[in-house]
Amino acid sequence: MKLTIPFYLHKAGAGFPSPATDYIEDDLDLNTHLINNAPATFIIRVQGKSMRDVGIYDGDLLIVDKSINPKTFSTVIANVNEELVVKTFIKEKEISYLTSGSKDINNKINLDENQEVVIWGVVTYVIHKLQ
Repeated sequence: MKLTIPFYLHKAGAGFPSPATDYIEDDLDLNTHLINNAPATFIIRVQGKSMRDVGIYDGDLLIVDKSINPKTFSTVIANVNEELVVKTFIKEKEISYLTSGSKDINNKINLDENQEVVIWGVVTYVIHKLQ
């Protein structure tokens, strides 16, 4: 599915205001900017507050790529006890585990001890409302 929205030529400054124009350069297809491997990509909505320490909030949309292998501190979607969850993947020496991204890493799921846990994909983008 191709989704195009107007793309403005001028950048929005994050400092002091500058004169703005209404010049539209072209339509922008978000797929080309947010998706690298379309057949392996899906979007899922977050339900819950356990990942707010890493900037992921209840109701956010996550773009997930199933073709990417997770690296340490990757945010992933995993199937844990037949439930899809969003977690932070961590690998230390020979041990891999999932956390909720908080500084309290004692609350973790050891992947070596839980063979039923399957990582479905790596989160590449988070989309959330500001207001």
